[in-house]
Amino acid sequence: MVKPDIPGENDPGQGRRLALDVGTVRIGAAYSNREATLAMPLETIARTTGLKDRDSTDIERILALIEEYDVVEVVVGLPRDLQGNGSRSVKHAKDIAFRIKRRKDIAVRLGDERLTTVAALGAVHAAGRTEKQTRAVIDQIAAVEILQSWLDARHRYLERA
Repeated sequence: MVKPDIPGENDPGQGRRLALDVGTVRIGAAYSNREATLAMPLETIARTTGLKDRDSTDIERILALIEEYDVVEVVVGLPRDLQGNGSRSVKHAKDIAFRIKRRKDIAVRLGDERLTTVAALGAVHAAGRTEKQTRAVIDQIAAVEILQSWLDARHRYLERA
């Protein structure tokens, strides 16, 4: 069983965070402010790297975002069910995390993403939109959920330390 990392543990300090919601077709990206308190949607990246393929345009785009936004920590959503067991998509998340870490000396963490897509869909429906109308941004919204949860837990951890 793959467990998510603990927000705040081995913290790289002040600076922006980037979160990724890795799917088989798209990767949602969100980033934080420099104070690491607020998560915001960034973009949706077309998924082009397969599990056995060489790095492709999706990895190159993620690396460019890390540079462009001066990111100090990347949080890759770890898909798990309500009991905490990994889903089939765990390999995809771990693979993207590995590829980033292999190419860039940066803190790459696996963050719990349970119910983030459900929360994102709830927000979309509350705004009176359908999934079809928001397909391009739903992954970004899920990435925001992953990152805000990480930032809040990080803040609580650092307050206790």
